[in-house]
Amino acid sequence: MTISNGNTNTSAIANVEVKKPFKIFVGYDPREDIAYQVCRHSILKRSSIPVEITPIIQSDLRKNGLYWRERNNLESTEFSFTRFLTPHLANFDGWAMFVDCDFLYLADYKELTDLIDDKYAVMCVHHDYTPKETTKMDGAVQTVYPKKNWSSMVLYNCGHPKNKVLTPEVVNTQTGAYLHRFQWLEDEDIGSIPFVWNFLEGHNEIVQGDKMTQPKAIHYTRGGPWFDAWKNCQFADLWLNERDEYLGKKRKD
Repeated sequence: MTISNGNTNTSAIANVEVKKPFKIFVGYDPREDIAYQVCRHSILKRSSIPVEITPIIQSDLRKNGLYWRERNNLESTEFSFTRFLTPHLANFDGWAMFVDCDFLYLADYKELTDLIDDKYAVMCVHHDYTPKETTKMDGAVQTVYPKKNWSSMVLYNCGHPKNKVLTPEVVNTQTGAYLHRFQWLEDEDIGSIPFVWNFLEGHNEIVQGDKMTQPKAIHYTRGGPWFDAWKNCQFADLWLNERDEYLGKKRKD
């Protein structure tokens, strides 16, 4: 189900005045429904621009003939590969974002869209991340590969000619390396976003007195407090507070 914040104010994105809601696609896994709900809530609550949030639900994509790939043991979530359908789902038009469901947004989404530069095919945080753990979340295998976590939050220039390659056929048949390492692009096609927009819990650090290191979006990439094994992770209190606020609002509605 697509959710919009109902904001119809105009806003400048990439120096172009727009009225359409910015499209955000969030990876959805039935095991992490509450994570998706809290992520969505955190965006809608703080965004000063119109946004339209749609969960990428694998079962729906299969029903619609857009996804038929067999799942392998290294896929920790149902959106490990479906994320790359984002440009297709956005009709290869304009900019759109994909984000994992295990994010908590702490800043106005407009601040992120203000970073958009049309010369890039995609924009993301260029992490240099090698996890220490061998498992994550609820026991899923923790894999290590170049550009790890780059694909966990991506701004896609959906109309860019090089992104036209991301058809359902390619997403269903290409290797994990091809997709997660953005091998359909050259490095100069991949714009950089400050790490605070994909602040890796347990990896990135806040430097006291340096506002440039304060997270704007926390990524509970190892596992968040909705999993028993990670209930005491860093920033668990922020996520739990957001969850309680979401549940309170849901009860009132």
